[in-house]
Amino acid sequence: MLTLRLSKCYFFIWEQHTAAGQYASNSGGDKRPVFPDSRGQIILTAIINEHFVTGEPVGSKVLAERFANATGMSSATIRNVMGELEEMGMLEQPHTSAGRVPTDLGYRFYVDNLLGVLSISNDDLRLIGDEYGLNTHETPDRLMERTSHLLSALSNNVGIVVSPSLASDRLQHIEFVNLSDNRILVVLVSAPNIVHNKIIRLKVAFTKEELEATANYLNAEFVGKSLAEIRAEIIKLMHEEKALFDKLLQTAVILCSQSIEDEDSPNEVFVDGTSNILTKSDFADLERLRELIHTIGEKSRLMQIISECIESDAAAKGDVQVVIGSENRTPSLQNCTLISAPYRIGNSSAVGTLSVLGPTRIEYARMISIVSYVARTLEKVMSSDT
Repeated sequence: MLTLRLSKCYFFIWEQHTAAGQYASNSGGDKRPVFPDSRGQIILTAIINEHFVTGEPVGSKVLAERFANATGMSSATIRNVMGELEEMGMLEQPHTSAGRVPTDLGYRFYVDNLLGVLSISNDDLRLIGDEYGLNTHETPDRLMERTSHLLSALSNNVGIVVSPSLASDRLQHIEFVNLSDNRILVVLVSAPNIVHNKIIRLKVAFTKEELEATANYLNAEFVGKSLAEIRAEIIKLMHEEKALFDKLLQTAVILCSQSIEDEDSPNEVFVDGTSNILTKSDFADLERLRELIHTIGEKSRLMQIISECIESDAAAKGDVQVVIGSENRTPSLQNCTLISAPYRIGNSSAVGTLSVLGPTRIEYARMISIVSYVARTLEKVMSSDT
């Protein structure tokens, strides 16, 4: 069984609909959310399921056939309930003569209230097990790359994996190796035994002895702290008058600063399956499709978007977050759903994320289960290899 906490965005997105005039008033005339009754919930779920399969607006005739033997579900009742759901802002009618399709508000209510206990299918478990059962003794980068491909293959959408931030990693050991042209290879071992290699280019040259002395100082004084914390502490020391002209501290600040350049950004992002969105009828608007592809291609922007979706408390608990349509702050993603889960390696405080990005017409229950399970599996595989 998967225990999930989903982002509570119902009231936020409801306010957006009320601003556009899509709301239902209670008997006192107050503009407060009106929730569907049991019949409304059944009809909403049926419409979402049917719309996922066909991609077309769902009419009352189709539902009447589905509920032909259900007591109290006559064609007239179904039409009335669909009308009530539309008044609540959970359904909309694309064309006058067409059936209804779910709105972002309808999907949000469905995700927060109607999914029930989530489980992962045996077929999905087998595919995930097959992927991680082979060649697991690989570098973290290779495992994250394979995971983005796995998410894309399982979802038939875009799979995204963001590595944990190097600046947040806890130092176990660090070395600096002189290369040519004022370049230095930084070899950093972070908890739990993950090796990072990064080449930095400096404006000044350092001798081998200076690099060794700086590395020895960092290893002796700052083991267990993140690079960001190390840099902050060294800068604090340098502001003390006695340390203002300490060559060792100055060297340490330069090397740490360059080693964690763009420290608020994760190390790497792995994207797979962008071509999948080209096959989706949901993205028929070519201009919006171009904007979406451009956003996916901007990896730094994509990392920022995903980090905004993972709340700090959710990251601490390992919870799945679901951001639907207009809940996305980025205009090019407002026809999309982003399902994300955090992961960490061993006892590391650094958090990465993995996500599935697709249209709002997506298999919510299945994708939430897959994203959650793959995140936990990636944690186990990467921790066992360290």
